[in-house]
Amino acid sequence: MRIAFFGDVVGKSGRKAVADHLPGLRERLKLDFVIINAENAAAGFGITERTANELYDAGADVLTLGNHAWDQSETLSYIEREPRLLRPVNYPEGTAPGKGAFLYDLPDGRRILVMNVLLRLFMQTLDDPFASIDRQLEACPLGMACDAIVVDMHGEATSEKHAMGHFCDGRASLVVGTHTHIPTADHQILPQGTAYQTDAGMSGDYDSVIGMQKEEPIARFVTHMRSGRFQPATGEGTLSGVFIETDDATGLAIRCEAIRLGGRLSQIEPTL
Repeated sequence: MRIAFFGDVVGKSGRKAVADHLPGLRERLKLDFVIINAENAAAGFGITERTANELYDAGADVLTLGNHAWDQSETLSYIEREPRLLRPVNYPEGTAPGKGAFLYDLPDGRRILVMNVLLRLFMQTLDDPFASIDRQLEACPLGMACDAIVVDMHGEATSEKHAMGHFCDGRASLVVGTHTHIPTADHQILPQGTAYQTDAGMSGDYDSVIGMQKEEPIARFVTHMRSGRFQPATGEGTLSGVFIETDDATGLAIRCEAIRLGGRLSQIEPTL
């Protein structure tokens, strides 16, 4: 199975980067499934049905969220009727609408389990992310109940993300981080066959402070005072993510490569 995952879409620049580059990339790489973290898609904070539809129309199969899941109030009702939108799986039972994990059927009969989890260090404190992911992996074993498993771990600390990758090694196809908006250079296949990257990076304008216009974030660091609201940067965006190919017999990764298209960052596109 050929799968692409793209990091946090930030505002209009991020959505445009997806629209400009994903349709052609999907065709060139013959992608079977595309996952995008979209928790910053609506003006930098949360997601709306309109912004979600832009990403689906460009070629996304599933959208994942994170700590900004509920910044747009309409998401609370939208997620209930949209199975392609996932919030963190480790909300305490009965406290959040929607689902944090879902098993999707491909047209050819193969199945992929996608999960979104919120980590704990320097983040909101939800239920134990390791226990939550372990329950999902036990309930739907890779290579038996499904053909691929992708875990979007939304978190701040690289140590916690690295630990989650090794915790899932051999039981998931891809474990990839989101939230920090900076792509890490450690895409790899772990010893037991799980593809891993600490952070996929953001899809948005990198002439910014993690996707936001620079002036207000800099002012807050310098003065320790708020002088306005954060606004998404509006320059050309980079589509940033990771591509993996799995062995259909095991569901484990046989290939893992970075993707960066458009904008300011050095360009990387896998080839078949």
